[in-house]
Amino acid sequence: MHFVVMGCGRVGAMLARRLIDHGHQVAVIDKDPAAFRLLDHDPQVERVVGIGFDRDTLEQARVREAVGFAAVSSGDNSNIIAARVVREEFGVRNVVARIYDPHRAEIYERLGIATVPTVRWAAAQVMSRLLPSAPAREYRDVSGKLTMIAAAPHASWYGTPLVQLEQMVDARVAFVTRFGEGVIPDPAMHLQEGDRIHLMVPTDALAAVETMLAHQRDEDAVRARFDDALHARREEGTV
Repeated sequence: MHFVVMGCGRVGAMLARRLIDHGHQVAVIDKDPAAFRLLDHDPQVERVVGIGFDRDTLEQARVREAVGFAAVSSGDNSNIIAARVVREEFGVRNVVARIYDPHRAEIYERLGIATVPTVRWAAAQVMSRLLPSAPAREYRDVSGKLTMIAAAPHASWYGTPLVQLEQMVDARVAFVTRFGEGVIPDPAMHLQEGDRIHLMVPTDALAAVETMLAHQRDEDAVRARFDDALHARREEGTV
């Protein structure tokens, strides 16, 4: 398959090499010819000098043949403009843009453009290492309405059927990491010590769900805590 990458910095060059390693074709766009030195003269990568949102440049990179497009230059504006042009004018469905400003990233996700907000990603990675038991936010859909978290619940949750856990926190278990391996849950599966659950949660309920899982399991208390947290977020205007 053919992919187009805009930006030949460290991220763009690494992405191009990984795509090549997986057997795909890649064209890399950068306005600075010197940037291509990071590709180590790899003959398998097409190098296109130009502006990443310029239509002639995109045509030269064979964007019409592309399965996916990644805008990973150092400029938020350039990345988002290129992503929109490629998606809206060339019809490429798999489009992602790197965005440094997390507030902008959320706006563009609502427009249907998948983003990688560098600051938010880096902060999440640091937090996951500082607080390994804290929930990690792993994925957000392009609409911004759903977020997948990975969490190791409080020990009092051990033994809880996953079906019951889903009902209590109003979320869906996508899979469970058990003994280092991903497991698709079945209806009879119970949470056990050492499990890390990967939950798909409505984004506006994230704080409430994370709070419930981090505390002692008590159905009445948990539900009250969930309702209080959700009410507080509504009062703040964040829901």
